[in-house]
Amino acid sequence: MGDHISMLGSIKNREDFLRFMELFMADIEDEGVRCYLEALSAWAHDMDGYYSNAGKEMPKDINWDFIATLLYTGSIYE
Repeated sequence: MGDHISMLGSIKNREDFLRFMELFMADIEDEGVRCYLEALSAWAHDMDGYYSNAGKEMPKDINWDFIATLLYTGSIYE
């Protein structure tokens, strides 16, 4: 089992999510999918700037574990 899979259920914050993404991307063979995940990860890392520049309030209760689970299960669901 990949290290990213073992993280599911325990991702509590953005830092955990970014670590999950790093491990998850290392297991992705499809270059297009990997590029998409890299872009998502980069945006999550810099999202404070997006909200600040857009004049919007940063969401307070983001369920990072749900987002990670959604991305992972989307990669294996048939």
